[in-house]
Amino acid sequence: MVMIRAILRPERVQDVIEGLLDAGYPALTRINVAGRGQQRGIKVGEVMYDELPKEMLLVVVPESEKEIVLRVMLKLGKTPPSGVYGDGKIFITPVEETYTISSGFKEE
Repeated sequence: MVMIRAILRPERVQDVIEGLLDAGYPALTRINVAGRGQQRGIKVGEVMYDELPKEMLLVVVPESEKEIVLRVMLKLGKTPPSGVYGDGKIFITPVEETYTISSGFKEE
C-alpha cells in the first residue's frame, strides 16, 4: 500500500475530492495547512505573505491503484487550463502496516 499526500490550492480541493469519488476512492483525510514552496510566499503591494493557505488530502491505496489516484489528482488539482506555479505537490510514500482502531485488526 502507499499513502498519497497532495498539497493543493483550496479552490481545487473539491474538484479533486469529487474526481476521486467518481473514480471509486471515497476514503480520504482532508487537512487545512499553510506553507510555502520555492516561491517563498507572495508579495501583494507592500505586504509579504510568508505562508499561503493550502489543503492536504491523504489517500491510502494499494500500490497497483496508485497511478489511478495520481492521474485524478494531477488532472483536477491544476489550475485550468494548464496549471500555474503554486498549484501544489504530491508525495507518495510506502505504508508498511495499517490497523483498524475499532477492532484492533491489522489490515492486509
